Amino acid sequence: MSLAPIRIVGAGGIGCTVAAILAQVGTPVELVEANPEKVAWGQRHGVEIVGRSAIRIPIHTFDDWQPRPNDRIILTTKCYDNAAVLNRIGDTPVELLPIQNGFDPILDAQPHAYEGIASFVSECDPDRLVTRITRPGELHLGPRRGTAAASELVQTVVRAFSPEKSLRIVTVSEILPYKYSKLMYNAAIAPLAAAAGMDNGELLTVPTARRLFFALLQENYRILANAGLRLERIGPFHPKTVARILRQRWLARMMAGLFAPSLRGTYCSMANDLPRGKTEMPYYNEHLIRLADTTPCPLNRGVVSLLDRIQRERLPVGRHHLESLLPLLG
Repeated sequence: MSLAPIRIVGAGGIGCTVAAILAQVGTPVELVEANPEKVAWGQRHGVEIVGRSAIRIPIHTFDDWQPRPNDRIILTTKCYDNAAVLNRIGDTPVELLPIQNGFDPILDAQPHAYEGIASFVSECDPDRLVTRITRPGELHLGPRRGTAAASELVQTVVRAFSPEKSLRIVTVSEILPYKYSKLMYNAAIAPLAAAAGMDNGELLTVPTARRLFFALLQENYRILANAGLRLERIGPFHPKTVARILRQRWLARMMAGLFAPSLRGTYCSMANDLPRGKTEMPYYNEHLIRLADTTPCPLNRGVVSLLDRIQRERLPVGRHHLESLLPLLG
């Protein structure tokens, strides 16, 4: 008996990328998306990774989606949409594989065995199932805790990604050290780029932004290290090596010049969320503040306060917002 299609909930950059790669190797897959315009476009044109042929796959609105027993679900929504998805699943027995940034206590309470974290950047059009890989990288998959065996769903994703050159699949013995390392970077990049209206590369080329970015990276590393959390390498360097580089200002500036071209044009997904008044700050920086305990975290508190004010007062984004954070550098 053939397995039911894998259902991917959330047709953003990661969701569209995973759906297209599964579909291109013949894996039955369906997309579930809350944006009706995106659904209508996808039903007409399919899903596309820029530079590859579009692939027709079934896509349904979230309102019409009803999970079925034993469904295999890959969750690629933003963390703030998790509650709605999990409420829809309810007590239905399903296999859940989240591939998300951020730490959501509601999701963490679920019994799923595996999670994924993507270090590649995939920028999806707001109302079309067209996504562009703006930065190649890896998809890490691993058990949340212990030594859970890889399910057929996990193995299917691994097989589909194995031929990929720019989107490498990496299976790991435990996913949390990779998720925390990604958090260290995301919680520095996202709030600064979103508030300033910059692309990610400009954080390394605009002096004020670079100074704040490096300081926030260092603060994030201290929080995670002081909390006793194991970190693993995401990208070219281990977080401990990054922290050592940042302590040498001349070396940090030199490395920034080398890495800036690879980040130029890569977008910050939080920038699209900020005008709508809904961001992943509770799952990024606010999570770090909770972990900090007695570790000082003035910059994390500062960026949380800044983005809250931008949302609350409906302020336009701009580089001038970064000036308000400079006194926190000490």
